[in-house]
Amino acid sequence: MSEEIPCKKDPLLTKRIEEFSETLKTRAHELADFGLPEKDFYDSGIFEGSIQRIRGQISASMGQKKTFVKHILNHMQDHGFIKDWVEAGNANRHDYSVVLNNEKIAAIELKGCLDGNNTNISARPPHAHEFVVWSVCQNKGADPRHNVWSGIHTRFSADIIAEEKKVDGLIVWDWLCGTAARTCPKLTGAPERIIELGPYKLPPPCIYLFPGTIPSPRNNPNPAVQKLEDVGFLNAMQKCFGGAADELNEVSFKVAMDGVEVVRTTEIKRGGEVKRASRPTPIRRS
Repeated sequence: MSEEIPCKKDPLLTKRIEEFSETLKTRAHELADFGLPEKDFYDSGIFEGSIQRIRGQISASMGQKKTFVKHILNHMQDHGFIKDWVEAGNANRHDYSVVLNNEKIAAIELKGCLDGNNTNISARPPHAHEFVVWSVCQNKGADPRHNVWSGIHTRFSADIIAEEKKVDGLIVWDWLCGTAARTCPKLTGAPERIIELGPYKLPPPCIYLFPGTIPSPRNNPNPAVQKLEDVGFLNAMQKCFGGAADELNEVSFKVAMDGVEVVRTTEIKRGGEVKRASRPTPIRRS
């Protein structure tokens, strides 16, 4: 079984992206008149440079992500699910600090689609009582199942075990959720679950709970996954946006020694069922 997240990439979208990419590669010279013959146009670097420029602009843009998160956190505050929130500022390696209703502090780090090496670039601030990563994936052509597994197993598990960095949980939720680019089965036959928030129409978020302690092959080989009520921000989000108990994801990391190597087994359970599990695999750090 491979169902790291309920939604999945639309195979028709993949086909259309492939078709359009091929059209761009073979007919780009017809889109603008640079006074160049076809061969000279493709030799000039205009096509490759334009593609790289667009990629860079999309990757570097934080504005849309911040607008989305602002809507979510303001809604939670306005409805009494959190007490306050602030942006952490550029000097920090986390993005937001949230004051929970019990005065505890939740630090939040925004990430993209979870399939890149920067997924692990973050730091749990010493004043935070909990640390949560929030995946906001702007890439309409991305495969959510591949990316969520890549983030959780390949990157987070290695970082948590090797660097002893405690991460309490993961949120996978952005403005593409529930759109034609990323249809959400939570809304199938249940349109009343749509959350209208500013310009967005959203399904409830996907929430992943991580172990409450750092796994260690000799002293803590199979730490227990936290309960929802143990992670105040995730609990507040689940209640605020109508998440169901059987939609929560429990992520466990089991570690052991295989000769001189540390190996970990990652498992995602939802609704009491194992949705994806790895074999024991060594931790590779570059």
